[in-house]
Amino acid sequence: MRLSPEALEFIHAPDTIDFVTRASDAFFEYARNSNDVVVGQMLSGRYVLGYMKAEKFHLLEEALGAAFISSVSVVLGLLDRPALDAAGVSQVQSQPYLSLKGRGVLLGFVDTGIDYTQDVFRYADGTSKIQYIYDQTAGGEPPAGFVLGHEYTKADIDAALASGDPYALVPQRDEDGHGTFLASVAAGGQSEEFSGAAPDAEIIAVKLKKARPLYREKYCVPADQENAYESSAVMVGVEYIIRKARELGRPVAICIGLGTNAGGHDGYSVFEEYLSGVSIQKGVCLCAAAGNEAEARHHTGGVLRPGEPPGQVDLKVGENAGDVYMAVWNTVADRLSVSVRSPSGELVGRVPAKPGIGPAADVKLVLEAARVQVEYHFPVEGSGGQLTVIRILGATPGVWNIQLHGDILLNGSYQVWLPMTGFVAPSVEFLAATPDYTVTSPGSAVGVICCGAYDSASKSLYAKSSRGPAWDGRILPDLTAPGVGVGGIYPYGPGSMSGTSAAAAVLAGVCALLLQWGVREGNDPAMGTYQIRAYLIRGCLRRPDMVYPNNQWGYGSVQLMQSFHLMREL
Repeated sequence: MRLSPEALEFIHAPDTIDFVTRASDAFFEYARNSNDVVVGQMLSGRYVLGYMKAEKFHLLEEALGAAFISSVSVVLGLLDRPALDAAGVSQVQSQPYLSLKGRGVLLGFVDTGIDYTQDVFRYADGTSKIQYIYDQTAGGEPPAGFVLGHEYTKADIDAALASGDPYALVPQRDEDGHGTFLASVAAGGQSEEFSGAAPDAEIIAVKLKKARPLYREKYCVPADQENAYESSAVMVGVEYIIRKARELGRPVAICIGLGTNAGGHDGYSVFEEYLSGVSIQKGVCLCAAAGNEAEARHHTGGVLRPGEPPGQVDLKVGENAGDVYMAVWNTVADRLSVSVRSPSGELVGRVPAKPGIGPAADVKLVLEAARVQVEYHFPVEGSGGQLTVIRILGATPGVWNIQLHGDILLNGSYQVWLPMTGFVAPSVEFLAATPDYTVTSPGSAVGVICCGAYDSASKSLYAKSSRGPAWDGRILPDLTAPGVGVGGIYPYGPGSMSGTSAAAAVLAGVCALLLQWGVREGNDPAMGTYQIRAYLIRGCLRRPDMVYPNNQWGYGSVQLMQSFHLMREL
């Protein structure tokens, strides 16, 4: 849809925020009767990308009720900071009757962009193997059907590469390098020195726009964290990749190397639900990193029982920690309320659990230069559970104690998450932290292939690789891939990366090879995420001294050649 110049000016204004909600009668009725909302575009025919002024956002929340909290964007970050034989890729590439290298398949990346000038993204004649770059941060004419950013086609990129000054024609750059690295691992061209997992696959790269100030403030994102992105931007990026793959008539494997601790980790948010819908499409495979939170001490949990003392959550805060965001989730059968005690002993008394738009409590402490905010949201759409948000603004050092009171108790279980690494000060941690339930979203979405990481040299699990289960009980991750010391290409040249997004890039390349075999070569024309997940799980390598599936390795470590051996026996 083409928006008017006035609508585009509204969308780009610094005090405008975006959101994605289900396409419901209640929303469209509000939009028709109000001048507050600009409808940007539809996603998958079921979701609406909308825009409104931050100061009026509460009016939409009031109109749609407590369930609207699941439509509010969450903020994601990169899962890694700055090994093909182990995954069975080299054997499949060289096996004469398979000879799979990703020809005719697309690999999509929703990340920090791509350095299109690197040799691994160019053919021998100097032209690009990148079909499209969608730069959400750029001005100019948006792609057809979209309202933000600018599209660069293969013709644009080839012309830029042939010129003496490529960035004068295609100014998109990957300032961070994360997106470039993942694309090289999955789809980098083959040479004597390097090969991606699917070297003949072509690429669609999306450069994500940064999170708006309101969302950074809402989730207490540190000022020095540059790589913060909204879930709505990721959804728009995935939608773009799917549409372009359809136009080209090719299957696509999409790698999501980002994550967040926001959300219920149960697959019910609008963000996760959207990706679940994408995952069932023919010729599409979604791969998501599990996260690197197992050792971060950013999760705790427990069970409240009637007649027993309140639950205790002790939070250790170091010097100059800044603002702290904490999310407490409990199930549909229960209702919880909280009280907060500061390190000096000052008490914010039990705050009654009443769902509302603003904070149920906003208390400036007397003895410390800190402010405590408490919000309750229930019933949350999907799970029907309760989200309690606690913000400690200007948190003073020491141990903060949060007491959880059971107003109504039947199940009693609760989970508490801090933001993931990089989105909260390193000195902030739970004293009674647990490594379970640490898979980040969207790795916790139903239907996507959730990938953990292991060290292919020592055959041991990568220590930081996030662990399951999902809060709804599903085993996570689905499997693991090599993710320690993975070699790839940054904008400055060769380098390595350790973590689950590097593992997810390896896995995405593996999935591209399966899409070539299944869809392009006609062995399984309806192949998508579910079929690929099943093939890979059956072929996983499993240690004889371990019970599978489990919440560290999933069903084992991916081994593509073994998957093909087992297919032959069917």
